[in-house]
Amino acid sequence: MRGAFAQSLRVRVLVLTLGAFVAVGIPGLAAFSWIVGSTTEKLSTLFAERQILYDRYRGLGPLAREVALAETLARSPAIIAWAKDETSPARTARGIDELEHFRTSFRDGSYFLAMAGSGDYYYNDAISRFDRAQLRYRLLPGNDKDAWFYQTLAMGPGCRLNVNNDRALKVTNVWINCVVSADGKPLAVLGTGINLTSFIDEIVTTDQPGVESIFVDASGAVQATREESRIDFASLTKQAADRKTVFNMLDDTQSKAKLGDMMANLLDGRTQAASGFLMVGGKKVLVGVGYLDRLDWFNVTLMDVDAIVGKHMFAPIGGLIALLMLAAAGLITFLFKRSVLDRLALAETSLERIESGDFPPAIKAGHRDEIGRLTHALNRMASAVRDNTNKLEDTVRQRTEQLERMAYLDPMTGIANRRGFADAFADEHRRARAAGGAVGILLLDVDLFKSINDTRGHQAGDEVIIEVARRISAAGGEDEICARWGGDEFVVLVRGCSPETIAATGRRILDAVRSRAVSLSDGAGVRITTSIGAHVADDDDTLSSAAAKADVALYEAKRAGRNRVILFDRERHGRDGQIKVA
Repeated sequence: MRGAFAQSLRVRVLVLTLGAFVAVGIPGLAAFSWIVGSTTEKLSTLFAERQILYDRYRGLGPLAREVALAETLARSPAIIAWAKDETSPARTARGIDELEHFRTSFRDGSYFLAMAGSGDYYYNDAISRFDRAQLRYRLLPGNDKDAWFYQTLAMGPGCRLNVNNDRALKVTNVWINCVVSADGKPLAVLGTGINLTSFIDEIVTTDQPGVESIFVDASGAVQATREESRIDFASLTKQAADRKTVFNMLDDTQSKAKLGDMMANLLDGRTQAASGFLMVGGKKVLVGVGYLDRLDWFNVTLMDVDAIVGKHMFAPIGGLIALLMLAAAGLITFLFKRSVLDRLALAETSLERIESGDFPPAIKAGHRDEIGRLTHALNRMASAVRDNTNKLEDTVRQRTEQLERMAYLDPMTGIANRRGFADAFADEHRRARAAGGAVGILLLDVDLFKSINDTRGHQAGDEVIIEVARRISAAGGEDEICARWGGDEFVVLVRGCSPETIAATGRRILDAVRSRAVSLSDGAGVRITTSIGAHVADDDDTLSSAAAKADVALYEAKRAGRNRVILFDRERHGRDGQIKVA
C-alpha cells in the first residue's frame, strides 16, 4: 500500500480528495441544506407572482374583449330604441340586425337579449340555428331559472359575469350579462357566452405540474376550474351560505382569513399580486391571488412547491460544490503541468479564438496520446464550426432580407402595405419640404364593393382587389407609390404635385380602373368604379392628418354619386378637415 501511495499519483489524488471531503463535507452539507430551503421558498414566491400575472393575463384578455364588445352593444342606439318600443316592427328589425352584426364579432358567435318589459328572450348561436326565429321563449318573474335576469336588472347599469346552465337552450356558459338602460331606467339585459368547457380548456387548464388555476367572483364563489364539480353555477341567484367558494377548499380559519386579507388588499389596489402559504387538503400549499378588475373576478392559483421547485433541482448545485471541492486536489497536479496543462492551455486558447469567430490554423497534435487525439478532434470541430457558421450567417442574412420585404408588402396584392406606405410618405414628405415642393395622397376605395362580396362571394372580391391594385400600379408613374390601405381601400403617394397634377393623376387612375370589366376566375366579368379623395399635404401634415383630409374628400366623392375625384378644399373644410357650414 505504501508503495502504491508513493508511486501512483492516482492513489495519492484519491486519498487527498477523501480527506478534503471529510474535512469540509459535514459543515458543507449543513450549509447546503439551509441554502436549498431558503432558495426554494424565494424561488417559489417569485414563481407565484409570475404565475399570478400569467393567469391574470390569460383570464383577463379573452373575457375583457367580450365584455367590451357587450358593453358597446348595450349602448347601441338601435338596441335602446328597440327596448323602449318592443312592438315596433321596424325597431325590432333594426335591433336584430344590430345583434346579428355583433354576433360575428363575439368569440362564441352567439348573443342573447332579454327585454325588461315583456320578458321576451332572443338568442342565436354560432351556426345561426335560430335565424329569423331569434325569439326563443319568455322569462317569468316567478320562475327560479329566470331569477338571474331579474337579479341582474336590479343591480343597475354595467356588466356582470355568471356561470350558469341554460336549460332551455341546453348550453353551459360563462355568461356576460350587460344591462341596457336609458335615463337611468333598465330596459333589457344582453350579452354573450363563452362555452364553459372550452374556457376551462383554454384559460384555466395548464400543463404546468403542481399548478391549479381557479377563477372566483368577489364573494369567493368558484366560477371556473378544471374540476367542474367545484364550480358554483348561477352564483347571482344564490345565498352566500349556499355557494361553493374557494374558502371551502382551505383547511383552517387562519388560512381562510389570510386569503380574505389578500383579496381585500388587491381590491384596495395595494398590490397587483399577493401570495402566501395556506393549508389545503392537509398540505402546505403556496397560494397566489390576482384581481381581474374589468371582470370583478379573482384568479387564485394553487401551487405545490415540491412539484414546482423540488429539492432535486438543486442536485446539480450539489454536484457543482463537489466538483469545486475536487478542484482542491488540483493543487497536487503540478507534476502534470509540462506534459498535460501546457498542451491543454494551447487547446483552450484555440477554442477561445473559435468562440470569438477567429478560426486559427490547426493545432499541432504532438504525441498520439489522449491529448493528441483530443487535439485532432478539436481541429475537426473547428473546421466544422467554421463551415456551419458561414452557412448560418448566409441563411440568417437571406431570411432577414425576406422578412424585411414581407413586413412592408401586402401579401394579397404584392404592393406596399400601410407600414410600407407610412415609411415612404415620411421620407418623401421630408424631402419635399426640404426642396420647397409638396407631396399629395389619393385615398380611394372600390364603389359598392360589399355588394360584390355579397353577390359573388369573397373569392370574387379578392380577385377584384388584386386587379384594382394592378391597374392602379400600372396607371401610376415613377412619381407615384401605390399601397393597400386596408380592405378595399388603396392609397397613392404623388411626388412633386400641385392641386392640378394630383387631380390629373386621380382622373388617370379613375379611368384605368373603370376602363374595362374585371374578369373573374369563373369566367364572369364585373364592372367596377372607384371614388377618390385627393389632398396635397401641408408642411405640417402627418400621414394621419393628410389621410384624414383625403378621407373627407373621399366621403364627398361618394356622397356626390361615386365614380369621381374630389380634391380636399381648405376653404370649405378648414385645415382640420371639419366641414364648414355655409
